[in-house]
Amino acid sequence: MDILHSTNSTTSLLQGQVGSNVVERLWADWYIYIGNDILATGLLFFLVHEIMYFGRCLPWFIIDQIPYFRKYKIQPDSIPTNQQQWECFKAVLKSHFLVEALPIWLFHPLCAQLNIVYGVPFPSWKIQACQIVFFFICEDLWHYTFHRLFHYGWFYKNIHKIHHKYAAPFGFAAEYAHPAEVAALGVGTVGFPILYAYTATKTNSLPPIHLFTITCWIVLRLFQAVDSHSGYDFPWSLNKFFPLWAGAEHHDQHHHYFIGNYASSFTFWDRFFSTECGQLAKQRREARANRKSEALYKKNM
Repeated sequence: MDILHSTNSTTSLLQGQVGSNVVERLWADWYIYIGNDILATGLLFFLVHEIMYFGRCLPWFIIDQIPYFRKYKIQPDSIPTNQQQWECFKAVLKSHFLVEALPIWLFHPLCAQLNIVYGVPFPSWKIQACQIVFFFICEDLWHYTFHRLFHYGWFYKNIHKIHHKYAAPFGFAAEYAHPAEVAALGVGTVGFPILYAYTATKTNSLPPIHLFTITCWIVLRLFQAVDSHSGYDFPWSLNKFFPLWAGAEHHDQHHHYFIGNYASSFTFWDRFFSTECGQLAKQRREARANRKSEALYKKNM
């Protein structure tokens, strides 16, 4: 693979275009057109973040306007008003520019230091898929840990309470949070690709990570965050086919009860640490307790 991790990319990208697919050619053309790798990566990441985040929020905003979908609303009596969504939209957009923009623009110099590749061709889809699954699992544990921390005393009162302004969440509210929370949870999203790249560079035991893979990971993480705040649970939702996937119902209950269900993407961390919330979770805990009691009774017979 013709990898690239310097700031003089044009020649290598042009050479790498031979035999490339459409996405790889578009990727290379972007860096060649911009002509400055730091600017190209910063602008690409910021545009991808804004377009994918708000683009994913838009369908949920439209669904909120259509009464037909009320039957799929997890909290059908708590439909966000357009005014609430507008105020949330403005606050999140402001946060994107004032809190998230600078770290995004500083990401490319870090890529160069860690030998994160960004030339073409891309790694195989299998390598990228394995890396993204790894990031999902690690980020979810990170999110669980800090989210649970943010529900304690001072942290909740001064930081996390902002995110719980909406007891019935909606798409735009996914990143409606205190800057400290945005930063802390954001480390889980970008930190593990960075840690992976550092480990791959130091040990040579892992395949290198590509900037395109990180881009795909961030897009999927954005989609997951928005969808989990959508407030809707459909018969075709992913959690109906993949029970370990948390989905909107899992996180909606967190906003409803203000406690429990701290993980973002999966359900297994909350099950493992016994922090599930909601009626179904209560029934599962009672069933486990009954099984333990029965086992103890039989043992002492």
